[in-house]
Amino acid sequence: MANLENAVTALLAEQRALQGKLSRVEAAIKALRAASGNGALRPKRVLSVAARRRIAAAQRARWAKYKAQKKAA
Repeated sequence: MANLENAVTALLAEQRALQGKLSRVEAAIKALRAASGNGALRPKRVLSVAARRRIAAAQRARWAKYKAQKKAA
């Protein structure tokens, strides 16, 4: 019976240690969420269709300028 009591005591000690580690991990998660502002990770940015078209047109203009310079050289 002494061995059983020793095993239970050891398991209880391990449980307390794991609970302590878990509370530290939870505190770290809470701190990181608080540092991010609203408590969540930053959402993905969404561009409007018009904005994507402007960006694409500007990129096409850059490529045209680059190709014109390359052709002239």
